[in-house]
Amino acid sequence: MQDHAITGGADRILYVLATLARNDGPLAIHALAEKTGLAQSTLYRQVALLKRWGFVAEQGGEYGPGPLCVQLAWGFDQSSFLVQESQPDMARLAADSGETVGLLVAMKDQAVCLDMVESQHSLRCSIVKGRGLPLVRGASARSLMAFMPEARLRALLDDFRGAGTDVADLVASLDPIRAAGYAVTDGEVDAGVWGVSVPVFQRPHLAVASITLMAPSTRAVARASSLIDMTTAAARRISGRLQNR
Repeated sequence: MQDHAITGGADRILYVLATLARNDGPLAIHALAEKTGLAQSTLYRQVALLKRWGFVAEQGGEYGPGPLCVQLAWGFDQSSFLVQESQPDMARLAADSGETVGLLVAMKDQAVCLDMVESQHSLRCSIVKGRGLPLVRGASARSLMAFMPEARLRALLDDFRGAGTDVADLVASLDPIRAAGYAVTDGEVDAGVWGVSVPVFQRPHLAVASITLMAPSTRAVARASSLIDMTTAAARRISGRLQNR
């Protein structure tokens, strides 16, 4: 989904970098042009600048995030108050439930995993730290959308409508989530994966992130109520710390 706010050179550079960061692997210029809608001549100039600064690396004519991105990620881990305040309860929730726990935020049209504590079961669900998933399906996406600012939600829904999403069904699914305070899905993103996601608040009714617990459906269904309660309690404790900073 192309960002409609791309208006100048600096925006284009950041858009190229964001596109490379969100892709599962390196991209050749022609593939990058397809994803961004930018001319190849423009992209060659942008990636040359990003390469010079270490934000992009090239191998075999394909481009991906460079070594400076690793430093950015490390700096984020060290300075993010959201990650720091969430980690103790994420670890506690993962230990008590035996399942994988993630911290996700809404960025543009994606739910991005900032941190993750993995289950110790041999059969487990996982999401890669730093990976983004489309902000339209799954418990994490629904819980983030249900508690985001109204103007941002409207803009997001407009983009989804343009991409052919059934926005009416999506909107209808958000009110029950607001009433319950959490979202639950089973097999909506990946077959056989059950998830519960509970928003984390720094201000009332506006989520800054969601805590998501993921488990194989075969293991989760019989104790869904307990997993929901544990995840809700963890999110409530994190929200309390954030609001008391």
